[in-house]
Order: sequence, then C-alpha cells, then structure tokens
Amino acid sequence: MQSHRDYQLGILFVTLSAIAWSLAGYFTRLIPLDSFTLLAWRGIFGAAGLLVVIVLMRRRNWWREFARIGKPEMAYIGITVCGMILFITSLAHTSVAHGAVIYATIPFLAAFLGWIFLGEIPGRNAVIASVFALSGVLLMVGFGTDGGLFGDLLAFGMTTCMAFSIILMRRNPGMSAMSSACISGLISGLICWPFGTPLAVTDIQLVQLAIFGVVNSSMGLAFFALGSKRLPAIETALIGALDTPLAPLWVWIAFNEQPGMNTLIGGGIVFAAVILHIVMSQRKSSAVAA
Repeated sequence: MQSHRDYQLGILFVTLSAIAWSLAGYFTRLIPLDSFTLLAWRGIFGAAGLLVVIVLMRRRNWWREFARIGKPEMAYIGITVCGMILFITSLAHTSVAHGAVIYATIPFLAAFLGWIFLGEIPGRNAVIASVFALSGVLLMVGFGTDGGLFGDLLAFGMTTCMAFSIILMRRNPGMSAMSSACISGLISGLICWPFGTPLAVTDIQLVQLAIFGVVNSSMGLAFFALGSKRLPAIETALIGALDTPLAPLWVWIAFNEQPGMNTLIGGGIVFAAVILHIVMSQRKSSAVAA
C-alpha cells in the first residue's frame, strides 16, 4: 500500500515540477535582462526559497540536511548546475517551443540510462507513449522553422543533464535531495553573477526575479527531487515532458509568441502521449490495489 501511495505522490510531484519549469520561458520573456543576470537571481532566490522549505520541514535540525552531503549529492549538484545554465541560455538562442519539445526526448535518454545503470526494463505502455512523444519531437525539429541550431544543441545538453539527474536520484533514494537542490541553485547563481549585471535591475524586476526563482527554481527542483525517487526513470521523464506543450502555451498567451503549426502539432502529440500514459497507469495501479 505504501508503494502504491509513493507511486501516486511521484506522479503528483513530477507533474507539479513540470508545471513550475514550464514557466521559465514566460519569465524569460517577461523580464528583459540578459541570460546571466536572470540565472544569477533565479539561482539565489531559488536557493533561498528551498532553504525556507527545509527549515520549515526540519525545524531545529535543518542543518542536518546539509551535513548529509556526500558523493551522490555532489554529483547531483554538478549535473543540475550544468542543466540550469544550459537551459536558460538556450532560451536566448532558440524558441521556447523548440526548447520544450526537444526536452521531450528525455524519456528515451532516461530509459536507456535506466537500463544501463539501474537494470530497469521500461514497461510497454511507457515505451509506446515515448514513441509517440518522439514522433512529436521529430515533427517539430525536422520540419519546424522557429528555432536555432545552437540553441537546440544547448537544449539537448540540458535534457541530457536532466536524464542523468533522474538516474542518480533513482539510484540513491536516500540522498538529501532538498539540500542538494538548494546548493545547486546557489552555485549556479554565483557562477553567473559576475557575467551579468545583477545590480542594475529595477525594483519591479527584482520582485519578478524573486517570483521567478521561487516558482521556477525552488518549486521545480523540490517537486522533481521528491517525485523522481518514487517513479521509474522513464515515467519520471515522460511525465516531465508535460513541460513541452505548457511552455509555449504560456508565452503564446502572454506575449503572442505564436509557434509554428508543426510545433503546435508536435507539442499536442507529446501532451496526448503523456496524458494517455498517466491515465493508463492509474487504471493499472487501481486494478492492482483492488
């Protein structure tokens, strides 16, 4: 029963992380600053938000979360920092839609890495859903015209980093996820600080950056860390691909940055594949529980 409950929580947490991360493009367009300034404040505010969560959860023993940092946590921090920097930088060189749909290739990377490092054999439903998601990616990247090659490569690099972070979290379920995410956010912010102009922001921009950091970084990393340890690698990646149709949707609604028709169709295919997989998984888990 506990395993079933963990599975349900895993789906919920990873879905919430996808929603939080899908807002990155919106905030990038909302705040007219260079990538390094955005990354600097996003990382710092994100780390501060996670620290508050850790203190509220652990009370007086909050510091123990950071005392548990070991080799798995250090590896997770390094991978996450690289992924953060590649992701935000890619948004300056390609469209939000391209970056989001390229991220949908993560189920295949996660499945491959999960098979090699964890011995996890992907379920049939997850594989079928992933194939449909890939078809959406090929439709957009192969025939779409609203992206840039360099930005697409950066987005693929970010996707690879996220796939490795899923495997690392799954392989070490007892690792200190929240503190690792907090440190990675802070490090990414400090690395980018000298390359941008973080002290030149206005008061309104600072408030926007704070919201950006808390929602996109704190919530995204926290929910992802909590959910990825509860699900098989391919399912974590597949549900996380909900970022694909959501990211261009927010930008389209807010800024009228309309994606091309191929991107819309490809993103719709990815969205349908993920939703179908979630529904089928829920039915299967409910039948097993009964």
